[in-house]
Amino acid sequence: MDKIVIKGGQPLHGEVQASGAKNAALPILASALLADGTSTYRNVPDLADVATMLKVLRTMGCDAERHAEKPDVCHVGVNGHITPEAPYDLVKTMRASVLVLGPLVARFGRARVSMPGGCAIGARPIDQHLKGLKALGADIHLTEGYVEATAKQLKGGTVNFDVITVTGTENVMMAAVLAKGRTVMENCAREPEVEELAKVLNKMGARIEGAGTSIITIEGVDRLMPVEHAILPDRIEAGTLLVAAAISGGNVLVKHVVPEHLDAVVEKLREAGCTISAEGGGLRCKAPDRLNAVNITTTEHPGFPTDMQAQLMALMSVSQGTSVISENIFENRFMHVPELHRLGADITIQGHTAVVKGVKSLSGAPVMATDLRASASLILAGLRAEGRTDVSRVYHLDRGYERLERKLRGLGADIRREKA
Repeated sequence: MDKIVIKGGQPLHGEVQASGAKNAALPILASALLADGTSTYRNVPDLADVATMLKVLRTMGCDAERHAEKPDVCHVGVNGHITPEAPYDLVKTMRASVLVLGPLVARFGRARVSMPGGCAIGARPIDQHLKGLKALGADIHLTEGYVEATAKQLKGGTVNFDVITVTGTENVMMAAVLAKGRTVMENCAREPEVEELAKVLNKMGARIEGAGTSIITIEGVDRLMPVEHAILPDRIEAGTLLVAAAISGGNVLVKHVVPEHLDAVVEKLREAGCTISAEGGGLRCKAPDRLNAVNITTTEHPGFPTDMQAQLMALMSVSQGTSVISENIFENRFMHVPELHRLGADITIQGHTAVVKGVKSLSGAPVMATDLRASASLILAGLRAEGRTDVSRVYHLDRGYERLERKLRGLGADIRREKA
């Protein structure tokens, strides 16, 4: 098992490029099931979660591989001989495996997908996925820990999500593109990754309007064609790299960024005193002499993303003043707080709110990652801490960040990966 070792105190300088977006790549890879032939995807990040999705597709009978000479390119070949099942041993390692449910029932008339089970950061039920598929005429049964969905032909309908759900929106959208007639989806997630999936589906021949808004309208088509597409940049990785510049007292240009996808994060960094400017197809973050405390409330896009909350908390732990951070998406997303305490942070939890009193300095210590974004927050804190910080259980990190330690080392960080 690997760990990340950091010796803090080095301001970061230089340029770094964000990889393709994990949360766009996963549903887009699943969407390949909707068409016969081979789809080709570029700018696919080399992540554990992507490897798991490719394995899920191979288990079903797809030819799903990375290009031997171009590691950011994936090919997914689909023919009519598909086993429409996602087994528990794969789904339990990555909840996003449930994204094959909609494409399978729409294209092959049946699907058997393991229930995802629990998640470290909180309850993440798939009831809204199932509600949407039922509204399109799917027959749903839950047996022995599996969702079994069948439909001779899905039919368009109205789907009004009770709560905003990103993967639920994506799953139902993928099912509706092959449903007969018109589907109207209401209270949809508005994340850029949802809009990106709709763009890919439309390139395949779907007829989707309104993605990126709360109401999506889909006219079903008889068949789709395979596609070639480059995955958009990862806004969460880009935001994490901007915070790395800020917390280290550095000056970094993060390239391959869609600036408008980071509006909420940039606003908070500017409030904290950072200078953020658009430059050369990216964003530059120049840290101030002293960071200011800011308040943060996580909410659905276009609000402040929950996936950046832990990173901003690390930044606020060394900012001047007191910050109040309210987490409104996941109930257990403060698990990084005890580990930040070990580095000297002054943070008090009050229900879904964290009160962060900035300290002048952090001190390196052994810490343990509890989830993907917590891993990033601990590495960021380690960049600022005096002395050595060892971050263990970084397999969480590898699910969503492509060789983060190499990118930070390229900016001047004293950071390396070791076998624990």
